[in-house]
Amino acid sequence: MFRSLQARLVLAFTLLVGIALVIVAVTATNRLDEYFRDQERIELEGRAVAAISVVASEIQGATANGEFPIIDPSGQPSAQVEHALGGESLLRLVADLIAQGDVEVAVQGEAVDGSFVTAGTYRAATDLTPTSGQSRQQMRVQSVRLTIEDPWWASPTRSAPHVQVLLTISDPYTFRDRSTQTVIVLLVAVGALVLVIAAVFSLLLAQRLTTPVRRLEAAARALEVGELHQRVPVDPGEPRELVELSEQFNRMADRLEESIRIVREDRDRSRDFLADVSHELRTPVAALRTFNELLRDGADLDPATRAEFLQVSAQQIERLDWLATNLLELSKLDSGLVALELRPDDLRAAVEGAVESAEPDAGRKGVELRAELPPNPVRTRHDQQRVGQLIGNLIDNAVKFTPAGGRVVVRLEPADDGATISVADTGIGIGPEELPHIFDRFYRGTRAAEARAAGSGLGLAIVKSIVDMHRGRISVDSRSGEGTTVTVRLPRDPASVAAA
Repeated sequence: MFRSLQARLVLAFTLLVGIALVIVAVTATNRLDEYFRDQERIELEGRAVAAISVVASEIQGATANGEFPIIDPSGQPSAQVEHALGGESLLRLVADLIAQGDVEVAVQGEAVDGSFVTAGTYRAATDLTPTSGQSRQQMRVQSVRLTIEDPWWASPTRSAPHVQVLLTISDPYTFRDRSTQTVIVLLVAVGALVLVIAAVFSLLLAQRLTTPVRRLEAAARALEVGELHQRVPVDPGEPRELVELSEQFNRMADRLEESIRIVREDRDRSRDFLADVSHELRTPVAALRTFNELLRDGADLDPATRAEFLQVSAQQIERLDWLATNLLELSKLDSGLVALELRPDDLRAAVEGAVESAEPDAGRKGVELRAELPPNPVRTRHDQQRVGQLIGNLIDNAVKFTPAGGRVVVRLEPADDGATISVADTGIGIGPEELPHIFDRFYRGTRAAEARAAGSGLGLAIVKSIVDMHRGRISVDSRSGEGTTVTVRLPRDPASVAAA
């Protein structure tokens, strides 16, 4: 029943308010009871003093201020006192009008040892009755004493004999109890109303606090079933912790969506890669199978035809070897199995080595190949072998798509933060719709067939991997029919770029 956060918040808040109300009510009732008790005591003492003054005056009047004894020698109240107090008329008036309660008067004489001995007791009950459910034993009682000199109450051992009048009031009225009960009833009623208001308020507050949590729960369930676009609306007016929780959830959902997108792209790329590999392998394997069958079954083939078949088979084997080598190289680069040997070195050496290696192929095709190098060393921390491979692939690609009579220029320029290597050709160029895909594996442009250019489609993918490993950047500027320029920017120190 109370497993939900909203129910627990309502219960906790209501219990807290209820406990506070009980503490306040108990404290207020006790303080109020003490106050009423003090007021009743003061009031009752005042009535008792007033009543005993009337009784004492009546006794003194009855004994003519000492002409008659208050207590006769036998130890009993005198006839005058008996007449004044015994008829109950006086005490009845005192009980009803002054004491407003039952009155008991004890006439006591002083003994030899200084104590007082009761000579007579007189009582008068008021017409007022106790409140409902209260007995006279539960009445409040107040006693006062008044000492009167009685020369008749004399003996050789007492030089100043005294008579004491003890008056006791028993009040049947319990104003304190009735007031306390009224206050308790009022507090209970007000407390119940406050509890209802607190419960309603806590319910509204709990709903406001749990609404963002419910939104988070709904968004999480949506993510669970694959709705990766689901996000939680953020209300700045909500508590700061809930706002931060919603923002954190949205950031997590963004990262999750991005991660799944990358995984799906990798999956699609892997599927396409496998399809491309299968396609690339199928052509030379099929050709080799065909030539092998022809050579096996063609016993009447002339030597020239047989030599041509063997030459074509050798070309296909070379193509398979080239494809396998590039696939292995690219796989090592992607998986991080290739560790760069970074050393401070002159980039001119890598450019010169790549140009020298490509000059024979360029010369056979009738393409001019030259390098433009600065006179001073261009030193960066790089892997000279991998950078040479990078430049060699770019030159090979440029020569491949540049017709005879064209030109390929390799430039090296120093920069403030490293160096720039560019390979520009006057070849067939690349269409704008193909530029975003030239670094994809096995991608070969539509103009590759026009240029009769062979290749695995992995060269630029390897170039891109080597540039990324050096924390560099690569860009392509090309216009169809005018040529292509590939620019590589290498940092002075790849470690500093990685740290940044």
